[in-house]
Amino acid sequence: MTRHWSEIVTMVPGMRSGKPCIRGLRITVYDVLSYLAAGMTEVEILAEFPELTSEDVRACLAFAADRERHARTAA
Repeated sequence: MTRHWSEIVTMVPGMRSGKPCIRGLRITVYDVLSYLAAGMTEVEILAEFPELTSEDVRACLAFAADRERHARTAA
């Protein structure tokens, strides 16, 4: 069963300035999304950061989609 992004993405005050991170690691959602936007594949990201999982990458995408959906409804 796939977990909801909120079970994977954490925001801890003082860690990476409170930015959304993956499972309390010092890898931010922004980092993962930036690597994807730059053309890295999921396989390349996972090879570069072995502490991440495919589920973590999907959680970053789901987090961004959810945030975008809420930004659109708030505007």
